[in-house]
Amino acid sequence: MKITRTTRLFAALALFGFIGISSANANSLITTSPISGSTVTTAPTSITLTSQLALLPDANEIVVTDPAGVRVDDGTLTVNDVTATIGLKSLADSGIYRVSYVLYSEGDVPLEGSFTFNFSAPSVITPNEPSPTPTQSQTPASSSWGTNVFIIFILVVAFFVLIGLVLYARKLFRDR
Repeated sequence: MKITRTTRLFAALALFGFIGISSANANSLITTSPISGSTVTTAPTSITLTSQLALLPDANEIVVTDPAGVRVDDGTLTVNDVTATIGLKSLADSGIYRVSYVLYSEGDVPLEGSFTFNFSAPSVITPNEPSPTPTQSQTPASSSWGTNVFIIFILVVAFFVLIGLVLYARKLFRDR
């Protein structure tokens, strides 16, 4: 079998294509919780990062800092296949929080980066303590004899109107 320039060219293109395809599968970040750049009004209890490739259970690092640069994560990092979650201390200050991460997957370069989210702490509302006001004892509504007679009269009239409409309808349909 004779190897020509064309065969070598196709072999080289195939090799570069294979290398290009394998580098296209490099690990990348798919989702974050809270979402990168979002504003949250309820303090999150953890930060979750989801990557494209399975993460190694050790050596990953996630650091969360508050607007003053003080670390607010509690250091408990949990890795489960493609997700890494770190717990947070109670967030009290409003502002932009920064999440920095280094995630490792087997056979790939470390996935490094950072994102921010805005935490808008709810304003503290002091409840007004209601002052008790005396209420009058309520008596059940008394029914008067006149109201009862009126309601009975309306029902009797409605009954006769119904009978009249039925008779009128029978006459109309019989005449057709």
